[in-house]
Amino acid sequence: MSNQLTPDLLIRAYSVGLFPMAESHDDPTLYWIDPEWRGVLPLDGFHVPRSLRKAVRKGTYKIHVDRAFPDVIRACAEPTDTRDDTWINSNILDAYCALHKMGCAHSIEAWKDGELVGGLYGVSLGKAFFGESMFSRATNASKVALVHLVALMRQGGYSLLDTQFVNDHLKQFGVEEIPRERYRNELAKALTGRANLPFEVDPEILEETLTGGDSKPHAPS
Repeated sequence: MSNQLTPDLLIRAYSVGLFPMAESHDDPTLYWIDPEWRGVLPLDGFHVPRSLRKAVRKGTYKIHVDRAFPDVIRACAEPTDTRDDTWINSNILDAYCALHKMGCAHSIEAWKDGELVGGLYGVSLGKAFFGESMFSRATNASKVALVHLVALMRQGGYSLLDTQFVNDHLKQFGVEEIPRERYRNELAKALTGRANLPFEVDPEILEETLTGGDSKPHAPS
């Protein structure tokens, strides 16, 4: 339990499998979470529902990387129809924005008609990406962003996509729940390598991701 958060502390925490959460947006106290079971999305076994494939191919949303990181995390912190409060407090918001400036946190954003309508953000270390939160103000916007994240990770040479927990939303994409020790082993392996998140997706890799192509993640260019 702590209320002090810095980018360096975040990096150290993620490297050993910990992540912070607050009880609510206005509670300054932070708790370090180390789940007994961890959610992981397999990059080469990622499942895209048929209706979502059509939405991605339709190109309704323009996807950008890191164009509006602070806006994405602020949107993720807003109450919704299904969530009265959030675990993202001002300390978390400031620390992750600082981490973004260091190049260790990224946002995948869905834009329509010049407006940010959905997206997600997370932390990138080695060949691991730790998904933190997502939001949507338009149909399927956050899901389209997630599909692009997986394609970009495959393109950039990543090996681990940590979702922290498992929920019904992620089950449709084939999320797996693995025990803590297995997660730590996979994390340790991912941290020994290097990956780079591209700013634009390769159309061929995006199509492989949509159809469940079984090619391995690509080596970073």
